[in-house]
Amino acid sequence: MTQQSHPAAEEHHPAAAQDAALLRDAGLRVTAPRLAVLSAVRAGDHATVDDIATRVRARLGTVSTQAVYDVLGALHAAGLARRIEPAGSPARYEARVGDNHHHLVCRSCGAVADVDCATGRVPCLEPSSAGGFVVDEAEVTYWGTCPSCLSPHERKAIA
Repeated sequence: MTQQSHPAAEEHHPAAAQDAALLRDAGLRVTAPRLAVLSAVRAGDHATVDDIATRVRARLGTVSTQAVYDVLGALHAAGLARRIEPAGSPARYEARVGDNHHHLVCRSCGAVADVDCATGRVPCLEPSSAGGFVVDEAEVTYWGTCPSCLSPHERKAIA
């Protein structure tokens, strides 16, 4: 994970230049593995580590799963990636950070989708009793069945 990104490569790929700037702004060194992992997280839809590693390997060739975990940890700590862990599922990563949105999870296939707070503000950060805690984040997970997994009968019933 010590490879430096090549500035010329950033000039020809605006997304890579943007990702490099995000890394620098977060105080992280710009390396090929970090660029590849950040790109995979941004391209993925609540991707698992295995999904991300597959995308990174397609881009870079060889990279260890541990290196992917290390980069994900650094991205998460820097606020560039969010880690979610729906019950019974592997950890998933997304690039949508800082807005305290929530998630819908399909009980059948495990698909995950973002959902905004219902009231347009952050009501979940105001628990009825904080017990002395200073609350800075809340995770709400809605469980159900995604449209792809609904039976024709179920689809007809909600139409």
